[in-house]
Amino acid sequence: MDIFVTALTIFILAIFVGFEIITKVPPTLHTPLMSGSNAISGITIIGALVLAGQIGNPHLAKILAFVAVVFATINVVGGFLVTDRMLKMFKKK
Repeated sequence: MDIFVTALTIFILAIFVGFEIITKVPPTLHTPLMSGSNAISGITIIGALVLAGQIGNPHLAKILAFVAVVFATINVVGGFLVTDRMLKMFKKK
């Protein structure tokens, strides 16, 4: 039970700190920040695929790994779309 409370506390603090950091980022830095987020999401996809492929994992771990792959993939695709749109703004017409 102590481990659960500790993990929940860290999770809630991470949400709070992440929200505070993101809201203080100026608009000019949002696209580079998204590029960094894409790299982290790529690592998440690899880790979730490794977890899902391991033999002997309970069904809950495989379900959570699938959910992680779906959400991280959405983040990566969205990041590429936003980056592509931003780069099109700088092309000469």
